[in-house]
Amino acid sequence: MRSLIGVLGLLLTLNIWAQEGKSEIINLERKAYEKKLTFSKTAYPGDSTYNVQYYGLNLTVTHTPKFISGYVIFNAKSSTENLTAMKIDLQNTLTVDSILLFGAKTNFQHSNAILTVQLNKSYAKDSLISLKIYYHGTPGSSGFGSFETGYHNGAPTIYTLSEPYGSSDWWPCKDTPADKADSCDVSIRCDSSLKAISNGKLVGIANNKDGTLTWKWHESYPIAQYLISMAISNFAVYQQYFNYSKSDSMEVTHYIYPEFLASNQTNLSYTTDMLRVFSEKFGLYPYIKEKYGHAQFGWGGGMEHQTVTSLGGSKFSIDLISHELAHQWFGDKITCKDWQNIWLNEGFATYLESIYIEATKGKAAYNTNIAASMSSARTAKGSIYVRDISSESEIFNGARSYEKGGCVLHMLRGVVGDGNFFTLMKNYLADPRYAYNVATTEDFQGVAESVYGSSLDYFFKEWIYGENFPVYTVQWDTTAAVNGVTTVNLTILQSKNTTPQFFTMPIQINIKTSLGDSLFTVFNNQVSQSFSLSVKGTFLSLQFDPNNLILKNASVVLSAEDEILMPNVLELSQNYPNPFNPETKISFRTPSKQFLTLKIYDVLGREITTLVNEEVEAGQHEVLFNASNFSSGVYFYILANANQKLSKKLLVLK
Repeated sequence: MRSLIGVLGLLLTLNIWAQEGKSEIINLERKAYEKKLTFSKTAYPGDSTYNVQYYGLNLTVTHTPKFISGYVIFNAKSSTENLTAMKIDLQNTLTVDSILLFGAKTNFQHSNAILTVQLNKSYAKDSLISLKIYYHGTPGSSGFGSFETGYHNGAPTIYTLSEPYGSSDWWPCKDTPADKADSCDVSIRCDSSLKAISNGKLVGIANNKDGTLTWKWHESYPIAQYLISMAISNFAVYQQYFNYSKSDSMEVTHYIYPEFLASNQTNLSYTTDMLRVFSEKFGLYPYIKEKYGHAQFGWGGGMEHQTVTSLGGSKFSIDLISHELAHQWFGDKITCKDWQNIWLNEGFATYLESIYIEATKGKAAYNTNIAASMSSARTAKGSIYVRDISSESEIFNGARSYEKGGCVLHMLRGVVGDGNFFTLMKNYLADPRYAYNVATTEDFQGVAESVYGSSLDYFFKEWIYGENFPVYTVQWDTTAAVNGVTTVNLTILQSKNTTPQFFTMPIQINIKTSLGDSLFTVFNNQVSQSFSLSVKGTFLSLQFDPNNLILKNASVVLSAEDEILMPNVLELSQNYPNPFNPETKISFRTPSKQFLTLKIYDVLGREITTLVNEEVEAGQHEVLFNASNFSSGVYFYILANANQKLSKKLLVLK
């Protein structure tokens, strides 16, 4: 899932996209201006006494009035002995008319959003139970808008976005990602002027002779409840094919509002190339027997509905399209078992944005994108493992679940090496315990360790369950050369953290001499630790983590005798908090004393105010920006010296 703001045209006039990296996407997953941010609910884990086998949704939906009616076939197996009742999630805004158990009416109670179904006998473990639940009413809309109606260009639109707790707002289900159905059918009856799009393959369209059509979709792969979806409108259709072998192809179909198809067709056309890249790196697209595509909806971003991603807004960016496609592997094929482990969905999809950039634009562009992710990740508060899953703003925290989660995979790649990394990612997806099933962090860790051949417990404990990131101070000096060999004495100090108290990581050290570069890797597992590194030739300079493999802050202490040559570049961090009202902090780091300016601009490129316009000492700096006199909206801040300009977006919300 991703959110965006369509300000690309205006931003291009500022000529700042190249410096920012993640240009078109403002991570609204922080949810600060989602209209339903206030939704909060204690996560209901689902009835563990049964396992879902199949969902069959047979629904009639209308736009005006907003209404839903029909029935859901609900097949399950008992996971316990002596099962006499089943609890099913369904919000009380919907009315249950009757429930059939193997075709015969059975008793039920519906209160506090729980539908308790009384069974006709005591069922033994592994017994099949088949229910048909008839219901009707006005669907609820919680979270990000689980069931919404609206208009585009005068035409009606109906759509769903059920993640994380919204499925039960519009249909009876077991509302937990831990229990996937083996398959599902979705039949949608709606006005004949509209197209109704859902998961899997289109198996038929029935003309009901009353001004309505019934669109019948079948999903033959296992699917989590929140990934079952519908999108209904007067879509225009853009058809592609993914040729995954010399003789085989798969439909890639884009259902787009007619007025937006022409302006988005170029970016949408990259979908087949993304399918190629991700299939080569992670295994063939998981739903190759069915389809992939997009269905436009009214939300301001994207949602990875299985086989048919929902896209919102007027402009679909490459990052957004690749992010949601990546979820088909990480999030849909393998789904986080619980919302505490959402990084297994969102962190992975965020990282695959960088993977696609690397595959198409090269390693330098990849590094730029990772640097942008790290800038956001440094603002993350709390552990990646979500401690509070009672609200979307905690689960889908952009800096933490997305950007820092993605940085964890970048760091893991650095720890295990490229070959091992892509092997473990493929093995994870192919593992029969998790493929088309669910997983936890420990499951992924186990696969990673089996490929790497060593324990990675330190890595996952500190980065997934710990907080913050290492802050290094590097001290060094050199001894006089003996027989052409110079010894570099290095001490790595870490600032005290809470959990963990310090970070254990392999760290690359690059030493430049008159004879070339020497790259060392030291294993830093103490709060203060010294190393001696020997190199041939005349010492010239030292670089700490030269490939930016660690999410960190670092400073190098110069010795009295020697001068270290650090890259002459600025670092500009994402402001925090963002969005904000009325104050936010902007941090930047300069490697040397120099004249800098820090200015705020509006989306038209007009200078609004100047925060810094002076010579600044080397080191880390923080500036407070008060927007009391500015209206709500998107602004940009640009840090500049004589040779560089760095820019980022900020959002004022009042």
